[in-house]
Amino acid sequence: MTRSPDVRGLIPVLATPFTDAGDVDHPSLARLVEFQVGSGVAGVAVFGFASEGFALTARERAEILRTVTGSIPAHLPLVAGVAATGTRDAVEQARAAADGGASVVMVVPPHMVKPSPAQVVDFYGAVAAGGGLPVMVQDAPASTGVTMPVPLIAELSKLDGVDSVKVETQPTTPKVGAVVDAVAGDFAVLGGQNALFLLEEYARGAVGTMPACEFVDLLAPVLAAWHAGDPAAARAGFNRLLPLVRFGLQPGIAWSIHKHVLVRRGIIGSAVVRPPASDADPGTLAALGDILADLGL
Repeated sequence: MTRSPDVRGLIPVLATPFTDAGDVDHPSLARLVEFQVGSGVAGVAVFGFASEGFALTARERAEILRTVTGSIPAHLPLVAGVAATGTRDAVEQARAAADGGASVVMVVPPHMVKPSPAQVVDFYGAVAAGGGLPVMVQDAPASTGVTMPVPLIAELSKLDGVDSVKVETQPTTPKVGAVVDAVAGDFAVLGGQNALFLLEEYARGAVGTMPACEFVDLLAPVLAAWHAGDPAAARAGFNRLLPLVRFGLQPGIAWSIHKHVLVRRGIIGSAVVRPPASDADPGTLAALGDILADLGL
């Protein structure tokens, strides 16, 4: 069975579990994937910002893909992040993702030297043509420093092989709506930012969301209520989750927060992160414990 490239729905970005010694913890990763599948996700993503993709070697990325592809049903989409500083490197990363079993690549623009709009178009066209997989544009200027206005995203949507965008420009909701209005109906617009404005993005035409991975079992019923035509139930469910959602958005320690939740839930074995990410301090973790207790986790 061919793995789907359809990125609609709940597609969490997986944390990368490490052992206490700092190596990739593949048994924990397999359990993490099984938790996502059991929670009813529409697919999973690796090597995104929430994955500490910036701290992984090429060999580790290949090994992670093997573990993930061996742990999810063959039809579910698998999105692999590509974060390169040049076009050739981006194409190489995309090809490696294709060889490893991914079905979509989520690609940030080159950001070391800030590209012009024309260079952004050329970059995504080259990755789509040479990478071997459908391309999702990741619009995340807070991380990349590269601004992609709505007309530029609309231009990218016309490229062969560029099929979707993840909008993470704040404020996300109006930009999601503007992009939806500017692109063809078959171009998928998704939200990120840990699902912080999930329901508002869906109301403006988003067809998917890509949060972190530690609370998908609680987020899936929110989306189910929304799709069932019960926005009040969706809002109630989401509002209950909001303290945990916002806690996982703290710069520098977000990766630690995601992992501490997963450890406390018994899904991964260690909350170790790799520099330049930092572990949360004891006071922060105590506050996290209060949030988890309120949620009954």
